[in-house]
Amino acid sequence: MDEPAEIGRRVQRLRAERGLTQRQLAEPAYTPAYVSTLESGKVRPSETALRFLAGRLGTSYEELATGRPARLATELRLALTDAQRTLATGPAREAAAQFRRLLAEAERLELADERAEALLGLGDCALEAGELTGAARHFEAAELLLADQPLPRRARAVRGRAVAHLLAGELRYACYLLESAIDALNAGGLGDPEALVLLYSAVIGPYIDMGAHARAAHAAELALALAPQVGDPALVAGMHRQVARTFLTEGRVAEADASLVKAQAVYRQLRLRTDLAHCHWMRGYVQAQHGELEEAERELRIAREMLAARRAALYTAQVEVELADVLRRLGRHEEAAGLVSGLLEEGSGPGAVHAGGAHRLLGLIAEERGDAGAAEEHYVRALALLERSGAGGDLADLCRLLGDLLRGQGRTEAAMDAYRTGLGHRAAPGTTTLGPAPAAPAHTAPLPAPPR
Repeated sequence: MDEPAEIGRRVQRLRAERGLTQRQLAEPAYTPAYVSTLESGKVRPSETALRFLAGRLGTSYEELATGRPARLATELRLALTDAQRTLATGPAREAAAQFRRLLAEAERLELADERAEALLGLGDCALEAGELTGAARHFEAAELLLADQPLPRRARAVRGRAVAHLLAGELRYACYLLESAIDALNAGGLGDPEALVLLYSAVIGPYIDMGAHARAAHAAELALALAPQVGDPALVAGMHRQVARTFLTEGRVAEADASLVKAQAVYRQLRLRTDLAHCHWMRGYVQAQHGELEEAERELRIAREMLAARRAALYTAQVEVELADVLRRLGRHEEAAGLVSGLLEEGSGPGAVHAGGAHRLLGLIAEERGDAGAAEEHYVRALALLERSGAGGDLADLCRLLGDLLRGQGRTEAAMDAYRTGLGHRAAPGTTTLGPAPAAPAHTAPLPAPPR
């Protein structure tokens, strides 16, 4: 809202243009004296008073309070929707250019909500391009702009910031951000279904990477229970994609595949190419875990092609690590090693967890070729990457591989050290070092208790 003097001059000008007296403008809610005081800039009008006067003057509250025509904000919101559609269906860099232009316009017009939307869009574009530092910066700026808004309004910013840290290998901090927001929503009675589905779906990935499978399963059950209350089909589809990972860890392969089929149907309808690519990616992962390697290769190649077409460099690199593992299991060692080595040499930044997976894979290939020295080197590099990320399940498996390699060389003491390190990361099912799970939302139907 502008200063009282500016508002007063605006009211006086509009009143004169419409040929109204102060009495005609004021009645029946106010007095002519009040209008006179307001026009002279001696009083700051309340929102209620300005809305009344705007109605009498045939203008909008926003235009009377700020001097900006209401249509400018509406046009900006429409343009933001167009940019969001571009991000969903077209190249991320094209959407980013739109969001940057709209951010500058929102800043010029001093529209905080629209600035936040543009920043959220830029954050999503940066995530897709693998620019994690930039993504985190955009999401933090959006969260700051929305600091006085209710937590559900800030959920997208929190989720985006958490995903940026997750992809950078900071699993525990990603969990902390998501769990803190979930706990605040539920404990504070702000259990907005869309915000909760967004946050519960996002936290499944880091839970699984940390080996907290029971906690991931609980988050998936809560997300599924809330899904019927959510009107955004793309959000529900994203939830089904994440829930599939939980079903897989529980051995419920058919249910995991069914969830992915549901997600794919929605994304195909909405033409959300990146999320559809993630569905192909996860289906390939499910099939690989079930031993269906040819089908897994086909799905992963589809995901890789779709993500590469959108220039989603980080996600493309992560899919290539999964694809290389399938190729190794199919006996195509040269092809697998070339794919993964190229990723690490190019410095494409597949993230700590996937970079660790790449070195693990190169270690397996070296071991199968009889090159124990190279295998040990890759396992040790993978161990250093995964220890920073907190990926408990992957660490335990890697320590087992390293221990078996060392034991086979007769290095018993070193092997025992590796095994002990792995046991330290093999926590009880469903536990993490993150503290208690966040509070569950209130429901009419009972839900399972959260694991500790």
